[in-house]
Amino acid sequence: MSKNIVLKKGLDIPVSGAADLVVSKSMNPSCIAVLPDGIKGLLPRLLVKEGDRVLCGSPVIADKKNPDILLTAPVSGIVKEVVRGEKRKLLAVLIEAEDAIECVHFDTSDVKTALLQSGLWPLIVQRPYGTMADPATSPKGIFVSAFNTAPLAADTEFTLGSEVQAVQRGIDALATLAPVHVSLDGSRKDSAFAKLTGCTLHYFQGKHPAGNVGVQISHISPIQKGETVWTVSLAGLAAIGKLFAKGTYDIRRKVAVCGPAALNTSYVDVLPGTPMKSFISFWGGDATDLRIISGDLLSGIAVGPDGYLGRDAEQVTIIREGYEKELLGWIRPLRYKQFSQDRSYFSWLFPCRKYDMDTNLHGGPRPFLMNDNYYSRVLPMDIYPVFLAKACLAGDIEKMEKFGIYEVLPEDLALCEFVDPSKNYIQDIIAQGIDLMLKEMA
Repeated sequence: MSKNIVLKKGLDIPVSGAADLVVSKSMNPSCIAVLPDGIKGLLPRLLVKEGDRVLCGSPVIADKKNPDILLTAPVSGIVKEVVRGEKRKLLAVLIEAEDAIECVHFDTSDVKTALLQSGLWPLIVQRPYGTMADPATSPKGIFVSAFNTAPLAADTEFTLGSEVQAVQRGIDALATLAPVHVSLDGSRKDSAFAKLTGCTLHYFQGKHPAGNVGVQISHISPIQKGETVWTVSLAGLAAIGKLFAKGTYDIRRKVAVCGPAALNTSYVDVLPGTPMKSFISFWGGDATDLRIISGDLLSGIAVGPDGYLGRDAEQVTIIREGYEKELLGWIRPLRYKQFSQDRSYFSWLFPCRKYDMDTNLHGGPRPFLMNDNYYSRVLPMDIYPVFLAKACLAGDIEKMEKFGIYEVLPEDLALCEFVDPSKNYIQDIIAQGIDLMLKEMA
């Protein structure tokens, strides 16, 4: 049975540079990275060495705590380099790709075993805390968001509308592990995913963060203490479906290249782990004053031109760095080219305008506002964001539980950070609180 949920809180950030609905190129770079960093809960153990040949689907990294959890190669080729950081932290395994991809074929008779052996298991995220899912747990549900409302987000109808059969196959597989809930964009009744079966469909309408799976869970089945849910992205669900349809590891996807500083905007067909240098035509070669983001503007990761496309990224965002200081600052209301959520500028008279935004904070950190309503009006969840953030800063576990730490990940409060006049890094604060909960409650 489907449900229709209308969210009245939120904010759509009117930034320019949305990707045109066209695939401009298919990228096949000579080198692809396997990236263990960023998978919360994974303690990587290297299974290969430089010079080894791997197939697409061959294990490259295992989890030290649970050796059954693997990261596998997205291409066949030779292990070119093992990249390590401080204290020999494993950052990436670089694979020199072959022209003709040779794949490992997996036995898909058992769902959980197939997901573990293929390397797709880390695509499943466990809440609370946003860690890699524990194969030994039984979640109360698996939640999927079939649309994205983040700034300049990729259009899932365009990127995955042609892969409905793979998505359906993924649902059929995951439904053997727990009930599956799929949330659709309520403003698009003609969605290609509206005919999915074997799951409960929910329709959400509203501004960002209506497309965040954490917000959707809070309205469908809020997470209580002691409960566990799993989430997976729609692209991840399609990859799971391809595994059970073809028996091979295939995580190739369409990614939006967008942003106000992009020379041209479009979609590209690409593998996660692709070097950002492959996207150089979209910013022109000189990235000195640019921020290259793997992901969206609010919660993506600034990887720079020497980084790699993240495992879960569905867009590459290019935006200018904002270094300049402004004379008189906020007391200049006649600023038609700058956006203000509070109508501090007269730009609110042009509600359809898109803005060439940059990274300038227009101020520095200062104490939190005492009025929680300021943040709550962009967060359609039944929590107290300021009190939660303060509890995280204080390390007060009891209050963190009271104010909703089990229901959120940093991305869910990204808009609170955007509208915060105090310029606090709220996502970092929430991440610190989650790390404390993992340490103390494990």
